[in-house]
Amino acid sequence: MLGRTKTGIKVGDVMTRNYASISQDKSLIECAKIMIIKKVGHLIVEEKKKLLGLISERDVIWALVKKQDLSKIKVKDIMTKRVVTIFPSNDIYDAISRMNGKRVKVLPVVMDKRVIGVLTMKDVLRIEPSLFELASGSLDVREEKDKIKRKNLTASGMGFIKEGICDECKEYDMLYNLDNRLICESCKELFS
Repeated sequence: MLGRTKTGIKVGDVMTRNYASISQDKSLIECAKIMIIKKVGHLIVEEKKKLLGLISERDVIWALVKKQDLSKIKVKDIMTKRVVTIFPSNDIYDAISRMNGKRVKVLPVVMDKRVIGVLTMKDVLRIEPSLFELASGSLDVREEKDKIKRKNLTASGMGFIKEGICDECKEYDMLYNLDNRLICESCKELFS
């Protein structure tokens, strides 16, 4: 794998400036409509350009399966509130590392606590296809590590339940039962 190599390409040069967003008080029906119209899998939840959260198509599907009536659910009820962000001055190598390390597909680009754009892996690879190996290689390694970890946890009876959406942060991950709540490893460490 590459060392701490910089590409010389800044996040601000690659990010999508015309990103799709929604208010936290809108219903999931409105959210789904915007995603379909804009042909995106995520929306930035903001108020006056201030980042409040992120909502993905996975969140909407989870709500549909669990709650079923999307018109009664507000974006703020299921959005991810702890959002991983990046600055426009960061190198795209840093962005890929952050995406892989935090297991996210979207990075809101912020400056002075205001959203100025969005960066996805698709944006990075469109501008710098040579980074594909770095992006996919670390994903494969992480996936293999996760498989080994699941196997070891299951064999040792350490409380691993299944994969799914964390009740706390709403991210998809391996879940553990903690006080009758299914939470991911990151949240488990926070609450243990």
